[in-house]
Amino acid sequence: MQYAFTAVPENIVPRAQNPFFQHLLDTYASESNKVVSTWREFAEADLDFRPHPRSSSVREILDHQLLSERRFFGQFLGTPEPPPAEVLPATESRFIELARKRLDFFALQSESWWLEVVPFFDVHRERIWIFWRRVLHTAHHRTQLTVYLRLLNKTVPSTYGPTADVSWSGADPTNSVEAAGRN
Repeated sequence: MQYAFTAVPENIVPRAQNPFFQHLLDTYASESNKVVSTWREFAEADLDFRPHPRSSSVREILDHQLLSERRFFGQFLGTPEPPPAEVLPATESRFIELARKRLDFFALQSESWWLEVVPFFDVHRERIWIFWRRVLHTAHHRTQLTVYLRLLNKTVPSTYGPTADVSWSGADPTNSVEAAGRN
């Protein structure tokens, strides 16, 4: 897939010390690109939008994204992170800066580091499990924001395939029984 803007181009994703773990770096770079593509659709005037009084605003979700990544990666995986008071404001450039530094750190880690069991809130998990949990958490918030974009009548960018707003030659969405049977 091609994006109108790529925050972390493939050619700058570092190579993992152990090639078996390259998929982690590639996935984190790809997911970061998807986050930035979604964030870029919001205007300053949209940041206080919330679809329901009990929902988070766009701004609150953006802030949470940066702060919770800082906590997950710093506290549970041991990545070098700025102090919490220096993480915000939540801008796409700040998000990209932090993601690129994490990629460099992750590239240096060994198999034993990724598989080490470490504290995670009130349980213990392998670092690789915590990493994937963070990726899923990020996807959850990105999905919230794509719903907000639709409610604001804005373009919903492609993340894993075409959307009602974005498609391309060769896209083959699976929206029917017939499509699901294609090889």
